[in-house]
This record gives sequence, C-alpha cells and structure tokens, in this order.
Amino acid sequence: MTGANNFSVSGYGPERAGWTRLFARDSLARRLDWPILLSAVTLSLIGSALIYSATRNRTEINQGDQYYFLIRHLMNTGIGIGLMVGTIWLGHRTLRTAVPILYGLSVFLILAVLTPLGATVNGAHAWIVIGGGFSLQPSEFVKITIILGMAMLLAARVDAGDKAYPDHRTVLQSLGLAAVPIMIVMLMPDLGSVMVMVIIILGVLLASGASNRWVFGLLGAGALGAIAVWQLHILDEYQINRFAAFANPDLDPAGVGYNTNQARIAIGSGGLFGTGLGHGSQTTGQFVPEQQTDFVFTVAGEELGFVGAGLILVLLGVVLWRACRIARETTELYGTIVAAGIIAWFAFQAFENIGMTLGIMPVAGLPLPFVSYGGSSMFAVWVAVGLLQSIRVQRPMSA
Repeated sequence: MTGANNFSVSGYGPERAGWTRLFARDSLARRLDWPILLSAVTLSLIGSALIYSATRNRTEINQGDQYYFLIRHLMNTGIGIGLMVGTIWLGHRTLRTAVPILYGLSVFLILAVLTPLGATVNGAHAWIVIGGGFSLQPSEFVKITIILGMAMLLAARVDAGDKAYPDHRTVLQSLGLAAVPIMIVMLMPDLGSVMVMVIIILGVLLASGASNRWVFGLLGAGALGAIAVWQLHILDEYQINRFAAFANPDLDPAGVGYNTNQARIAIGSGGLFGTGLGHGSQTTGQFVPEQQTDFVFTVAGEELGFVGAGLILVLLGVVLWRACRIARETTELYGTIVAAGIIAWFAFQAFENIGMTLGIMPVAGLPLPFVSYGGSSMFAVWVAVGLLQSIRVQRPMSA
C-alpha cells in the first residue's frame, strides 16, 4: 500500500481536496487522535520551559548562549512532528513491508556505535557523533524496530486468517529477532535502553495472544540473565554503583547517591505551586546534574511544584489512555501489537524516569518522553505517535 493509498483510505483522495472537506466526517483531520497530539505537543512545550530554566546559566555547556538548548529542543520537536506526519503518510501497513530494511539499518547503526565512530556520553558508549554539535543514539530507534518486527511476525498468520493466535515457532522467531539488537546494545553498555526493550517485548507478547508460558518463561529468563550479568561482572562499575545506591540511599551521599539525593531535595522544595521558573535554588545552583535530560522532572517539581509536576503526569496519562483505546479499537492484530508495544515503552520509560528522581527506581539514564532534551529520543517518540495515528486513521469508521 502506498502513502497515497493510505490517504485515500482516510477519505483524503483527490475528490476530498480543499479546505471545505478538511473536517468532513471521513477526513484525515477528523480521524486523527487529537488528545494524543495536543498532549504530546504540550509536553514538549513544557519541556522547552524546563530545559531553558535548567541551562540558561550553564555557560560550560550552552556555548555562552542562554537560548542554546531551548532553540535546539524546539527544533527537535519540529523535526519530530515532521517525522510523525511522514509516518502517517507512509502508514503502519507500508512500514510493515519495510521491516527487513529498517531492521537491517538499525542493527548496522548500533554496530557502528561499537566502532571508532561511537562516542561515550555519561558512561554509556551509545552514541554516534555526526558533527556540528549533533549526535545520534541508535538504540532509541531500535525500540521502534523491535515493535514493528515482532508485530510483523506475530500477526502474519493471524491477520491472514490461518491461525487464531501465534504458535510457539512464531513466538520463538520474534524473540530471536529482538534478541540480536538487545545483545548488541548490552555491549555498549546501555542498560536503560535494554530495560525498556525487555518491557516492550513483554507488552508485545501479551497483546499478541501468545501463550502465557512465554511471558512467564521470559520473566524467568530475565531474572536468570540479571544474575548472570551481575556474577560475570558485565556491568560497568558506575552501573553497579547506581543499583547499590538505589538499594541503600544513604550509601555515599556525596558520591554515587548524590544525584538521587539532590533530585529529591529539589522536588521536595517545590511545594504545591513551586518557586517559579528560573527561581529554584537547586536548579539555579546547578546542584542536580543532567537536569535538561535525565533529571528534567526535578525542574518541574521545584519550579512548578506539585501542580506543574502533576500536569505532566496527567498529560502522559492522556497519551497512554488514548493509545490503549487505539489498541483496543483496531481490527487487525498487527495494529494492536504495535500500539501495545508503544504503550509499554512510554509507560515504563516515564515511570522509570520519574521514579529515579523520587528514589523509587534506580538511576538508568532514560529521558522523559517528549519533555527531556535529546534529538534521538524526541524523533523516536514522535515516530511512535505517528504509528498510533496511522493505526487510528486506517481503522474502519464504524470502529
């Protein structure tokens, strides 16, 4: 199916052209899920304000320009929205046929990270430096590839009417597809991304209708794998220290526990309405590291208070709620699996990011979707929104 055909399915062919038909019942604009779109845009704009507050006085990283990170975040958001539009135009069904190409490209990119092209940021050798101050984190796009690839395999025979649910051989093939990039990402090591990918796999399997034995088996294998990784000393020392600090918050408060302790102080000092943008002592004093990326929620907690931080949670909740509705209403298993994978991704990553600032989850270096600074993350989540919109746009009107 071509992109043009996708629009025709949406009632957006030549006979529908013109502003007079833009909001007709069967038009593209009416089929879009506006709560998701508006919530995602609002989150990105809130992120812009938080990032500006956190970096405007950071001359060591903002190149002497207080608007440096703000402008780049807005640019990333604009590019992300453009990628969303392109994804809707292509459609999730067209991307289904392109999965082998996308999978090969994503594996190539994460392998490139392990070459001299790769760069280390915050202890993780997970980046490719492009130049001009720009870098790429391929593991963000691997999340999308795993979702599309597993959905393609698990739904193939079910959507064709040959089976009622995926058989054991198909499930094993889909797990093998996901295992290859996960093992490569583990070598970087990028433990946070691996955690998200494992949660995505669980969400995809649950949505596919596969036997629960696979889910329990995967959980057991994950537990054994975690023990093996720990015993074989595969993790870097800084990652081990993060888990140690999570298990014992009082361990080395000026060292490995510093980030979490300062984050909780920042959030706790915000009260109900916060200190106001640009007036947070923790943020202004630069006590919390990486506030524009991993710890951006601390800026919201301190300067916007419980109300502002709560608004972020509500908006994320709207995105997840509408995504669940899209997954439930689609008539094809492929669309249901893709939506479920995105839900698992967004839900866990948001929970982990916010949880680590509150001290209820270990520090894992994961950005807050739509809010944190970072081009790769922003591009990936907006492509995911495009997939959700495509699933909704192409469903029958009676759904």
